[in-house]
Amino acid sequence: MLLLDIEAELSIWEQERMVWSQGAFPVAELAYHLALWLQSPATGHEDFELDSMQAEDGLIRIVNTDGGWRVGSIFTPDLWTAPVTWDVLVEAVKQFDRSVRAGVASRGIDPSFIPEP
Repeated sequence: MLLLDIEAELSIWEQERMVWSQGAFPVAELAYHLALWLQSPATGHEDFELDSMQAEDGLIRIVNTDGGWRVGSIFTPDLWTAPVTWDVLVEAVKQFDRSVRAGVASRGIDPSFIPEP
């Protein structure tokens, strides 16, 4: 599957603090699943957990807390981003999507296989 063959280093940063990082991460697959999550009828109400064929479940998690949405990983259970509003989270996901699409296109691959978020 093409989604699994497009990898890059993925890091989650908050200001100057790295929350989590992994090399050779299936970024196209993550962009694909995030777009589907944002298109879901339950968007804004359900947490996100990457369900990957290549990575462990929970490798990337987005959860709604009392203070807002937080991003983290099962590999660093004590490190989470500070809570943000839904709008800020959606903009960050869209920025990630644009970055992945640009990277895919720079390799001569049409990024249209990733749904629009």
